[in-house]
Amino acid sequence: MMLIAFDLEGTLTDMVSWELLHKKFETCGLAKKNAELFFSGRISYEEWAKLDASLWKGRRREEVEEVFKEVSLKDYAEELFRWLKEKGFKTAIITGGLMCLAKKVAEKLNPDYVYANELVFNEKGEITGDVIVRVTFDNKGEILERLKRELNPTLTVAVGDWKNDLPMFEVADISISLGEDHADYLAKDLREVKKILKEVLLETEKL
Repeated sequence: MMLIAFDLEGTLTDMVSWELLHKKFETCGLAKKNAELFFSGRISYEEWAKLDASLWKGRRREEVEEVFKEVSLKDYAEELFRWLKEKGFKTAIITGGLMCLAKKVAEKLNPDYVYANELVFNEKGEITGDVIVRVTFDNKGEILERLKRELNPTLTVAVGDWKNDLPMFEVADISISLGEDHADYLAKDLREVKKILKEVLLETEKL
């Protein structure tokens, strides 16, 4: 059994969940200030996520769901996931984005595992301003490591596109990047990801 973990936003879809909700609720200006606090080291990732979520306090679940009613995938994503299943891969999505997007993508791709952050709603279906943080800026590697210990795969692959995917790359046997150059392989799209994986599997069979 083999394991492959994907980033979501920028890797499997061009949609960015936090950004889309900030645009929906017209909170982009305040969100930019919150991001500056995090990237300057003045607040933690958890604090950043909760600051952003607090900007939407009182907004209804239906408003959030409307944003993600139509989900678009990167070209070849569905074909790639079908091929991975055929080849015996367990598939995971590990994203610092929100579950409201990750869940919709999972309905299309049917991964075995999904890790994402989640807005908290009260009994009235309103955003409380809190958020369940499962994936931070630098813990994707820890999540992938836990999966490796649980599944004991013969091969672990990580696919991402940005610097917050680097911890995941370090844990994987093979890393493939659609953006950052700190990976074993660079791919211009998901079709090329499959091509790289086919070559890796051929080499593995020769060993």
